[in-house]
Amino acid sequence: MTYEPVYTRTPRNAFVPSPVFVGIVAVFVASGVMTWSGFGNIGLDVFLFIISGWLISLCLHEYAHAVLGYFSGDLTVADRGYLRLNPLKYTHPLLSIVLPVIVVILGGIGLPGGAVWVDHRYIRSKVKDSLISAAGPLTNVVLAVVIAIPFLIGLAPEVVPSGLGGVTLADTSHGAFWAALAALAFLQVTASVLNFLPIPGLDGGGIIQPWLSPAYQRAWNVVAPWGFLVLFLLLWQTQVGTYFFELVNWLAGLIGIEQELFASGLQLMRFWEN
Repeated sequence: MTYEPVYTRTPRNAFVPSPVFVGIVAVFVASGVMTWSGFGNIGLDVFLFIISGWLISLCLHEYAHAVLGYFSGDLTVADRGYLRLNPLKYTHPLLSIVLPVIVVILGGIGLPGGAVWVDHRYIRSKVKDSLISAAGPLTNVVLAVVIAIPFLIGLAPEVVPSGLGGVTLADTSHGAFWAALAALAFLQVTASVLNFLPIPGLDGGGIIQPWLSPAYQRAWNVVAPWGFLVLFLLLWQTQVGTYFFELVNWLAGLIGIEQELFASGLQLMRFWEN
């Protein structure tokens, strides 16, 4: 028995950004201005700036999956509200929003989350299937480069080596802002690397899954729900974690993000410790 896709009428406001997303963007802009000007509690300003920026990147990451799925044949993503950049519409808000934010706060890495569900029965091409999975982490790559542009073209102040193990900027008038922006870029680098790992349940696993035989795909689907546990074990219980941070530090350096600077931003974000 063959499956015949059913035409789905796209809602009129399917591509209109949701009020939730607009609100997150407003917090990001406002906290960025406060961080730049040093208004109020600078640690709280940095916290709001990094967390709201990270939430925006999560929304864009999942939007990339959904919009490519839509144009590849799965019109049902519009009915589910995935094209409106609303994180509250995601399949697993706890895994997609709460857990990644907690990991950013505690561990300083951009943990991927399973969010939008694309009905792959509508996708009639292995290449398109792989591209749908790749669209999310590629978005993180683009965001990392975009955020790093001020550092690459010399707009950000130069980082001066400090013998005390801290970070010193040639121009410290807006040091907290640049540290926070560097931390946000670093999170995009970590998210890019993690999402490309070929682990079941992650985007990297989704890229190679369409090319597996039916038997291997069934086994892959059985293992997929445990992908996050596998990731945690690899990062914090094996030598893979050391290699991972060496790689992301090197990649961050390639786009002009100094380790001392993003580390300072992540420390400022934890305002309750300062």
